[in-house]
Amino acid sequence: MTTTDPRTSRRALAAIPVLVVSLGFLSNFFARGVVDTFMVFMQPLEAEFGWRHDDLTQVYSVYLITLGVMSPLTGMIIDSWGPRVSYLGGACCLALAMFIAGRTTALWHLYISAGALCGAASSLMGMVPAAALIGRWFDRNMSVGIAIAYSGFGSGMLAVVPLAQAGIDHLGWRETYAILFWCVAGAIPLLLVLPWRIIAQGAEGNPRARGTPRPGTAPEAEWTLRHALRTKEFWLLVQAFFFTAVAAYLTTVQTIAFLIDRGFPALSAAFAFGVAGMLSIFGVLISGWASVRFGIRRSTLISFLGTFVGLVALLAFSFWPLGLFVLVFVICFGTSQGARGPVISSLNARIFARGRVSSIYGLIFMLMSFGAAFGSWLSGRLYVWTGDYSAAFAVAALAVILAAAPFFATRRLTEARELPPPR
Repeated sequence: MTTTDPRTSRRALAAIPVLVVSLGFLSNFFARGVVDTFMVFMQPLEAEFGWRHDDLTQVYSVYLITLGVMSPLTGMIIDSWGPRVSYLGGACCLALAMFIAGRTTALWHLYISAGALCGAASSLMGMVPAAALIGRWFDRNMSVGIAIAYSGFGSGMLAVVPLAQAGIDHLGWRETYAILFWCVAGAIPLLLVLPWRIIAQGAEGNPRARGTPRPGTAPEAEWTLRHALRTKEFWLLVQAFFFTAVAAYLTTVQTIAFLIDRGFPALSAAFAFGVAGMLSIFGVLISGWASVRFGIRRSTLISFLGTFVGLVALLAFSFWPLGLFVLVFVICFGTSQGARGPVISSLNARIFARGRVSSIYGLIFMLMSFGAAFGSWLSGRLYVWTGDYSAAFAVAALAVILAAAPFFATRRLTEARELPPPR
């Protein structure tokens, strides 16, 4: 009986890019969706144990910090041991988190489960491995593939969180955590049977593929994290991602409270916030397509302009409480939210193609997470210092300008090409 090498089967190889993008989307869908269910578990936990709301919100802070710190480690795992270890490790962390959370009797159980373990799972199954694998299988349409993977975040939030709330209402919070555990655990056998060796290799001829050195390039010549830190391109990517996160979390943390404070009905404020989040799914997908169709410079600056216009509309609502301003905010800010993620991911994969792309992107993602945490903290401090929510939106507008600067003040990113590896 003869055996056929998978690399010789064109039909099998043609399906791998679709599998890679689907894996990125579904992993983000389940990881982000399951993690964000903690928001609907907070109320029944408060009611049963009498814990303070601010103590429970710190669980999410632990999640964000762990996510950021784990990102470089995830990149190293991808580069050194491959995606199989990363995705399976993430799924196991997420299943263990749901198992512990469902048996919670003390607050520290949540810090470990919904905080640290969920942060580790989101990193190991998130955009760091997804961007690395998509970069190995796509070239010209890489931004589109990464955008599809990114859209799993918003889709998971929209689908899983309401289902968790329904489960809590009809079955109870412990039983709902048990269901989440079995759903995640059931995905582990599916991950085990995936063709990881082929997935990790990448497309032949793609410079980002593993084990495909370019002609005339020594195998040892590659980008490492230490070398990347010395390039302007790396810090321009960090600047764009960091200040984008600062602006986003300065705004989203305070939006509902601000609208209610200005006389907007509470239900309408929550609905506006939810619609803005839903529109981010379309914004991410459109961003990936537009960067290919119209170029990085135009598509990215338009997305930053949309964010800026949305913030100006929200500030205008402070002085003139017209519903039209809220509508402008929801449409412009919502469709632009998350639109820069696929661009940063694809640029990183293109610029540092011949090297440890996952490790480099992991550090960029970690610094972005710190920007999100800083923006969230600063939004609260600005309210304390000024007694008004709108101060956060004004600072967010300034952060948007700083985030957009690398795309209009220089062409190092908008005309990015693969940098030759250091020797």
